[in-house]
Amino acid sequence: MELLTTNNVWMMICTALVFFMHMGFAFLEIGLTRQKNTINILFKNIFIITVGLLLYALIGFNLMYPGFAEGSSGIFGFAGFGLDSPLTAAGTLDLAYNEGYTYWTDFLFQGMFAATAATIVSGAVAERIKIGPFMIFTILYVGLIYPIAGSWKWGGGFLDQLGFYDFAGSTLVHSVGGWAALVAVWLLGSRIGKYKDGKPQAIPGHNIPLATAGVLILWLGWFGFNGGSVLSADPGLTSLTLVTTSLAAAAGGVVAALASTLMFKNLDLTMFLNGILGGLVGITAGADVMSITDSIIIGGVAGALIVFAVSFIDKLKLDDPVGAIAVHLVCGIWGTLAVGIFGFSATTNDAGEFLNEAGQVVATLSEAANSLSFLPQLYGVLAYAAICIVSSFLILFVLKKTVGIRVSEKEELEGLDAHEHGMDAYPDFRLNEH
Repeated sequence: MELLTTNNVWMMICTALVFFMHMGFAFLEIGLTRQKNTINILFKNIFIITVGLLLYALIGFNLMYPGFAEGSSGIFGFAGFGLDSPLTAAGTLDLAYNEGYTYWTDFLFQGMFAATAATIVSGAVAERIKIGPFMIFTILYVGLIYPIAGSWKWGGGFLDQLGFYDFAGSTLVHSVGGWAALVAVWLLGSRIGKYKDGKPQAIPGHNIPLATAGVLILWLGWFGFNGGSVLSADPGLTSLTLVTTSLAAAAGGVVAALASTLMFKNLDLTMFLNGILGGLVGITAGADVMSITDSIIIGGVAGALIVFAVSFIDKLKLDDPVGAIAVHLVCGIWGTLAVGIFGFSATTNDAGEFLNEAGQVVATLSEAANSLSFLPQLYGVLAYAAICIVSSFLILFVLKKTVGIRVSEKEELEGLDAHEHGMDAYPDFRLNEH
């Protein structure tokens, strides 16, 4: 009972930290975009959290953890509508659910992850998407696509059976959002004024200090995102996870800052910030199985990828105001594949258990053998690319051809806050924006 209480308290703290990440996302998005669209972005983020949790309670949790029967395909399952009651016949809490945490804690922790996928899309489509179609997309993508895709690994589905490994969601969360963001940006088109004579033009965000605060909040929240994914308060494994997470973030930021300085001859704070996020996304798939050195390498590579990916995406004329595709998709893919390259690189003990640098057991030999292979990781990346690209395209394409997904030119130029919300985020301080 004492161990359950300790583990459960840690999981609840991590749940709160992941919830706090939504403030980080909101600050980052409004900071990197223009003042006239602030209310619109905040409205979308609040909608995602509230509706996301309700949908996850009604159908998402039981879609993601359907309890696949032995011998099933492991592609789709559904355990029923609503949440089960984790009570005994006597009306007391059923402590047999899990030795690490209660049923309710499990639901809430996983529910916080579910909303993140749509939040990633929100930043990429900022400043020109209609709020109504975005809300419809969120309902379908968070309510159906995310949990079905999540069941393939975390719900014991076919990718889990193949040995695919994604500790905290480089692919299951970040790439799921990243693929949808890529499709949405392509279907929407670029913002007015973003490209002139084929060359990308800078559209500065209105509050870089706020964006910086958002990244620091996200880094803090990642301690819950990755630390909670240990699914217990195990001191050795939790500590290792937090260390690898932080070192990857630091390496990602430093390398991105250096690379962008060499490429563009200026000290770009936004590249520094996105490098930190890229490092965090990159380490998320294997934060519990990486050595200290490997985590720094993974984060550093992610930081370099950010700089090149942002430049490449611009050349393709895909307008992503916050760099969400580079951060969440490109670094999510890299982090997932990195597990097949670096994962379980420590030595084993006599029992065939893998030890981290602190001497803590992180996996059995059979688990390590599965995850050491690069192919399951590649299969996982391709499988998630398929479901996310097809589903997001179908949803958004139908919306585009029926109700339309882009605001009018007048609405875009004058700002979505005034036209879609009738409000101004800063009524006493109005900038002359174009």
